Amino acid sequence: MVNIKRRTVLGGGLATTLGMLMPHAVAKPAPRLSNFTAVAHADGKGKMPALASEYEYQVMLPWGDPLQPGGPAFTYPPNADHQPQQIGIGHDGMAFFPLGEHRGLLAINHEYGRNSHVLGFNTPRTHADVLTSQAAHGLSVVEIAERDGVWSNQKSDYARRIHVNSAVEFSGPVANHRLLKNPANNPYLGTISNCANGTTPWGTYLTCEENFNLYFGSAGSFTATPNQKRYGFTTYGGGYGWHLFDPRFDLSDKDYVNEGNRFGWVMEIDLMNPKAKPIKRTALGRFKHEGATAVEADDGRLLVYMGDDSRFEFIYRYVSDRPWRTMVQEGISPLDEGQLYVARFNDHGLGEWLLLDISNKTLSNEFIDQADVLLNARVAATLLGATPMDRPEWITKGLAGYMYCSLTNNDDREQPNAANQQAPNPHGHIIRFRDHLAGQHFLWETFLR
Repeated sequence: MVNIKRRTVLGGGLATTLGMLMPHAVAKPAPRLSNFTAVAHADGKGKMPALASEYEYQVMLPWGDPLQPGGPAFTYPPNADHQPQQIGIGHDGMAFFPLGEHRGLLAINHEYGRNSHVLGFNTPRTHADVLTSQAAHGLSVVEIAERDGVWSNQKSDYARRIHVNSAVEFSGPVANHRLLKNPANNPYLGTISNCANGTTPWGTYLTCEENFNLYFGSAGSFTATPNQKRYGFTTYGGGYGWHLFDPRFDLSDKDYVNEGNRFGWVMEIDLMNPKAKPIKRTALGRFKHEGATAVEADDGRLLVYMGDDSRFEFIYRYVSDRPWRTMVQEGISPLDEGQLYVARFNDHGLGEWLLLDISNKTLSNEFIDQADVLLNARVAATLLGATPMDRPEWITKGLAGYMYCSLTNNDDREQPNAANQQAPNPHGHIIRFRDHLAGQHFLWETFLR
């Protein structure tokens, strides 16, 4: 089992790292990938960002900039009319989709923005305050182009904001399920806490909803169910106060009892069709998604790897039922028909993917149907004995068929396990695993700690 410490990689350089990535290759000096002047260790007091002299940077698309030329310019504080036409706050995951040479669409997630940042005070005073705060969240799709070394946003039919009050759809096993419906019969709206992201082989964007529970609160009497507690719903929430003026986010309002179930999904967006509603793909499960990394298995099926970014949560894998190209040609989304698994990291470098399916008696004794399993994926994963991890975040594909997952930290860990060997774990670590055949088992090892 490979265990590389951070100082080894930093001290040994690229050649050491590449040698570990390709253990069966003949050792030889690694070529220099680029030549640039090293920068001094940052102390936080110098000019930011600290770049080598050969590089330059450009600030573009900050919060409040008009979505495209001609839109409302930034003023502080923003208002409920202007913010939906402006770039959101809290930029996180993003992806570039080329439209030709020196031009393309940039999709930008907006993970969070405290009321103190957006409004200038902590607690909303009016419904308009809530609408402004809500419009600052979600994501932006912007067309940008480069001329003479300078990038700028362009007037575009593709540009749009998708926020808490945008129309969305649901697909997959949970679509139209009673656990998504409210007595108020309100339409499906919105996306929040959009953290990391992904892209599909057919050219669409995946945005991932993470800490959605923070935007809910209670104006009246509320007692969380065990499953709601598992997802972090509380009376106060994250202090946004949306529930004071928007009943969708009031946990004590019986007319909106299932509104919280509408968040915590991976949502697919067709950037090239701005009139199409974003679609929440429920077959990928509901939890606090950090990202969704889509890769093709050897047999052509689609694999999507996802981390649940909370302490003692899990790593998931989705596998489409058939090769994704065939499904797309037939007009079937590879993200709708497939199976969801959760990882168990056993000792000695062997891992197992546990199927989250109602056919398992352990799950059928707890849940009413497959939609209930997917909606409460965290609970189902715990029942099956998945390995609690130290905040699994980004997952990416590397050389030789390896998938890499960064574990951020876990100061609360008291007992280590095979895949999380430090207790507590204040600085996190990276694991990697081979899973190119989409089988039930995988090989794993700690790559960096």
